[in-house]
Amino acid sequence: MFTMVDLPARGIARFCILSLFTFFSYMGKTQVNEPTTNEVYGFIYRMAQKGMIEINDFILPLDRMEIAKQLLKIESNKSTLSAKELQELFFYSKEYASDIVLNDSLSKISLNGASILKYDKYNRARLVSVHNINTQLFVDPVLGGNISVYSGKQLSKQYFGGVRIYGYLSKNIGFNFLFRDITENGDSVDIAKTFTPAQGVINTSRYNNSLNYSNINFNLSYKWKNGMLSFSKENMQWGYGESGKIVLSNKAPSFLNINLTYDPFKWLNFSYFHGWLNSDVVDSNASYNTSNGYREVFIKKFIANHSLNFRVQKGLVFSIGESIVYSDKFDLGYLMPFNFFKAYDQYVSSYSLHGGSNGQLFGQISSRNQIKNLHAYLVIFVDEIRLDKIFSKTLSRNQIAYTLGVNKTDLLFKYLSAGLEYTRVRGGVYNNIITAQTYTNNSYVMGDWIGQNADRLYLYAKFTPFAKLKLNSWWQFIRKGRPYTIDEQYYQQPEPPFLNDKLFDQKQYGFSVLYEWLHSTKFFLSFSHTSFVYPSYSSSGSNLNLGFSYGL
Repeated sequence: MFTMVDLPARGIARFCILSLFTFFSYMGKTQVNEPTTNEVYGFIYRMAQKGMIEINDFILPLDRMEIAKQLLKIESNKSTLSAKELQELFFYSKEYASDIVLNDSLSKISLNGASILKYDKYNRARLVSVHNINTQLFVDPVLGGNISVYSGKQLSKQYFGGVRIYGYLSKNIGFNFLFRDITENGDSVDIAKTFTPAQGVINTSRYNNSLNYSNINFNLSYKWKNGMLSFSKENMQWGYGESGKIVLSNKAPSFLNINLTYDPFKWLNFSYFHGWLNSDVVDSNASYNTSNGYREVFIKKFIANHSLNFRVQKGLVFSIGESIVYSDKFDLGYLMPFNFFKAYDQYVSSYSLHGGSNGQLFGQISSRNQIKNLHAYLVIFVDEIRLDKIFSKTLSRNQIAYTLGVNKTDLLFKYLSAGLEYTRVRGGVYNNIITAQTYTNNSYVMGDWIGQNADRLYLYAKFTPFAKLKLNSWWQFIRKGRPYTIDEQYYQQPEPPFLNDKLFDQKQYGFSVLYEWLHSTKFFLSFSHTSFVYPSYSSSGSNLNLGFSYGL
């Protein structure tokens, strides 16, 4: 039994902070995107899995006010939490306490003032924090580094520095700016970052075995009672997936977008964005010579995406949506959130294969805590399908991807979670007959990192020995086939079988340890062993990684 007597002095202070929130009537009014590297996402996911809260966390990133709202709901049911869960809740509440107070009309707490290199009113260390009655500004450094040793011989290093600036300009306008400059060098640096879940990069280094690149994400958003409009550069993510996401993932570099969400009813959520992508395809007609060289102009590339998410009953959510990747010039029709992209594309292209755009359909079913402490989900991504020929061996064209996953928490004992996930991406998925319209940004796939004509079986277990320490272990098996040619994808009958002309099998197992000493101050250790089996030979190697980070 966990009682007030068991709490240390700081724990009592934290408890009082959260208890105070129970008297607040929360009304979310601002949007500040929270990086998905924050460990609070895992805590919220698990609490939703146990049925304590309901949240559409398959569309990321979440905003700070939404996270604060969910922490407040969890606090209102604190009597059902274990001692370890209470400690986690108190830890995360210090990070989001000021977000709740600022937007609470009943709060009498004064936030006026400024501080540098001090703890704020909630015992959260800040580089810079500025407050008044309607606005907040926070500035924190972003820095870190790690060392990797591959097979006990090859050494590589990564280090980065940057800044995060975020806050509220008013009760309706929020902003976030996150910048990192990253350098990697050494014998085992992965220059291409292709067949890996690590985010793709735009390398500016001119040296061998070296990478230098920047990550910049930002948003400026206006939020009202049941909707939000945002201008941002973000990694938009859609769908559940532990080892990869087939619809939208963070594999490709982030892109500029206009984002709209709207909740007309408690049981219905609408989500839309229009984005500007990098085609990496040179427009030879627009490019030209200059006095000092050759000016390359790239073909313009865009994406529009929208989905409807239905809350069928508590814990059961059904989603359906579509996206379209188009090129050459901006089309106002795709800036209309409620447009039917597929039909509109047929109209503007006169239903011409070479004149049209690249459309996709996707959907998801998610069930949480309908079986106690269990989350089950099915995600489907359709690039091309012939419904009337779906079972025909000679005429079918089923270029689809799907992920089926299940996760159980508090398995055998408290805070042990284990899961199983299977993903299949058939040949032709993410590709297109028009090079500038593939489902990519900066030449990196926007869906699952394993790419087309591949599947993956993924098993994992997670455990939290105490509130700030996270343990994770995994095993995965991947089969990878040769990508379809354009002829195979569009014209060959019957289409090639799944995993035709297999390239390799990959097996990997590993574990990671992460300790968040203070807010956003993390130390981590990971180990993995990977083996590849090719048709004529095999190879294997292990990787040990040790590092720290602050600000992410």
